[in-house]
Amino acid sequence: MTAQNMHHDDGAQTGYLTIALVPEARHSRRRKVIGSAVGAAAVSALAITGLVVGANGESTTALSSGSSAQTANLPSLGDSSSGASGGTYAGPRGGYGGTGTWPGSDSGSSSSTASVQQDATTASSSESTGIVLIDTVLGYDQAQAAGTGMILTSDGLVLTNNHVIDGATEITVTDASTGKTYTATVVGTDATSDVALLQLQDASGLTTVTLDNEGDPAVADDVTAVGNASGGGVLMAADGTVTSVNSSVTTSSEYWVSGETLTGMIEFQADVVSGDSGGALLDSQGEVVGMTTAASTGSATVTAYAIPIEDAMSIVDQILAGDASGDVTLGYPAFLGVGIASDATMALMPGGSGSSTAGAQIAYVYDGTPAASAGLVAGDVITAIDGTAITSGDQLSTLIAEHSPGDSVTLTWTDTSGVAQTATVTLASGPAA
Repeated sequence: MTAQNMHHDDGAQTGYLTIALVPEARHSRRRKVIGSAVGAAAVSALAITGLVVGANGESTTALSSGSSAQTANLPSLGDSSSGASGGTYAGPRGGYGGTGTWPGSDSGSSSSTASVQQDATTASSSESTGIVLIDTVLGYDQAQAAGTGMILTSDGLVLTNNHVIDGATEITVTDASTGKTYTATVVGTDATSDVALLQLQDASGLTTVTLDNEGDPAVADDVTAVGNASGGGVLMAADGTVTSVNSSVTTSSEYWVSGETLTGMIEFQADVVSGDSGGALLDSQGEVVGMTTAASTGSATVTAYAIPIEDAMSIVDQILAGDASGDVTLGYPAFLGVGIASDATMALMPGGSGSSTAGAQIAYVYDGTPAASAGLVAGDVITAIDGTAITSGDQLSTLIAEHSPGDSVTLTWTDTSGVAQTATVTLASGPAA
């Protein structure tokens, strides 16, 4: 069954992929799992490097090419990157995102042998059919990223992982079969399930992937992961074997970010690397059975995980139906434009825990954003939105996420002099979330 016929199937199943998300940890939606960052820093509310602990207890990491892994406790699968100075923060969107590093102009690099693909070949034309290479600009983070996606319809609907486009201010998609490049916009996302749906502009006559409609593969089945390995712009195919069809992995990020548990994942052994995020997991018939999402590091054998295609397509159906219930976001989120320091980060900073005022302390303010226009600066502490007291960055994120771009909110904050300030701001349309 071709993708363009599949995604409207009323029988699309749900429930295979569930997320155990700690209520106050909605910012973990910003984590990065398999993508590819090549530029200034794996930074921001994107938490480009994520740590995944597999059901068997081995270290597993999200595959974001370019994850600079500035913090030592998270392994990197990324290419060398530059432009980040140290320190964790929560990112730019509702004011609080995931984890990352403070943006800066200092160059630096990191790399990992785990991101060097040893056992893969250039994808054949049949393996490349319907697969796209995704490049993003993370404008607020002075970074770039890359990943993979799958064409679902001839007019340009593309499925990928949410973390591939999370934080993007520009998205460019190249059809691997034709070499033609398109600008893409976000139709909708489910950040906790790591699914995103894009629309290519002015696209027509595209060849789609073929989706398997016979359920999950079986243990010992042969599979092939096709992706934009290391963000190199060339599709690579890594052959492997299914080792489990109902695996669970738990993701976590630096310091304070609570983990998410993804269940019902296809576990397989194949040499997947950074940049393979959002790519197709093909069965022996060349049909898509899953979307590659995470993989282990630190051992000779790579254990990888894919979202079953039925689960991903059920979320696509919800997005196309315009149903923004649950964790689905349609289009782009509301955007305030501040980075909020975590409690853990503030405790590590000189002088201890920073401000003694309860609320969400601003680590920095992005230029040209609603927060900047309101006069907020680093060191200020947001204490209320529309009269609701703010006690944490998580709460700030949640309240902003309940709004749409164009909504007006009243902010109350304590400035660095200890003086209470109030202003009404109009939330902007943020980067992809």
